[in-house]
Amino acid sequence: MLFIRGTGLGGLLLALGLSTANAHSWVEQLTVIAPNGTFVGATGYPRGNVQRTAAGFSDTDMTYLIPPNGRANQSEILPTDKMCKDSQQMYQQTEGNPRLQASAGAAIALRFQENGHVTLPGTQPGKPANRGTVYVYGTTEPKADEKLLDVHRVWNRDGTGGDRRGVLLSEQNFDDGRCYQINSGNISEHRQAEFPHVADQTMGADLWCQQDIALPANAPSGKPYTLYWVWDWPTAPGVTEALPNGKQEIYTTCIDVDVVDNATTAATHTFVKAGAADYVEDQPLDKASIPSQFAEIMGSRPAVGGGESSQPVPSPSSTAPAAASPVSLPNLLRTFLPLPSPPRNCASVILNTLTH
Repeated sequence: MLFIRGTGLGGLLLALGLSTANAHSWVEQLTVIAPNGTFVGATGYPRGNVQRTAAGFSDTDMTYLIPPNGRANQSEILPTDKMCKDSQQMYQQTEGNPRLQASAGAAIALRFQENGHVTLPGTQPGKPANRGTVYVYGTTEPKADEKLLDVHRVWNRDGTGGDRRGVLLSEQNFDDGRCYQINSGNISEHRQAEFPHVADQTMGADLWCQQDIALPANAPSGKPYTLYWVWDWPTAPGVTEALPNGKQEIYTTCIDVDVVDNATTAATHTFVKAGAADYVEDQPLDKASIPSQFAEIMGSRPAVGGGESSQPVPSPSSTAPAAASPVSLPNLLRTFLPLPSPPRNCASVILNTLTH
């Protein structure tokens, strides 16, 4: 993969003749959301985080695929498949990548790059039109050898699923309706115009995706609260000759949040409980939550005029089916809708930033 970095907004533009949608995604950072919908406080990071700027960085440092490449049956998830990458199975943070600190009940944003999965949909036939579904599960009792099938589509919102150690905190589209990678595809160009932002050191000219959640109000202070982020990204059967039966494709990121008593995050908690958040319109998108997701976790209605792309994106069901088979590919096909037309040009244009 070719990387380009720049130091100013007038830096180099380069059209690449290859797609970046083969790169994959993980939660890159977390931040607390204030009652006005703005990111506040210090950034937090997943377990074992490796920054993209690290020497010798590769996507494989952070991606964790289930089932793994090389498994004969690509639609098979085994009971032994672990939830977390080997570098994320224990409470451990790398130097310079601390945990997020947040109060119980605080609203937080999990941020990730779309890597072309949203803006270059034609590069991967058979994928869901919502670009897959992202889930966040939470627990105060994580296991080092946590198994995917003990959690995913088993834990539910009221905490009665499976072994009852955890809950489903959020289920959203991978595509948050705003995010984009800078490229010459139709979707990217449309969103660049609709959701402009000033390039910054973190995102460059891209606009990252996010999933906004609220920590449980009863999360105990003084100890970590564990989050499992799961991106369910299956391929439908019969779309390509190479995959007559389709395939499962799941990526996870494992994260701990230090639950603390803090004035900034406690204020957010108050608004979560009261449902009285007041989303500020026209705030810079670099530090803004997604209005519809923010309204959902705050128990209020979406703010008028501050929404997502006008391009329709199908929504997942509001709760994960506790009794459904977690590995049944036919059950997942209900999430598939016709894909948008391929972009007119799949070349990737990267502006002043390290992207993929």
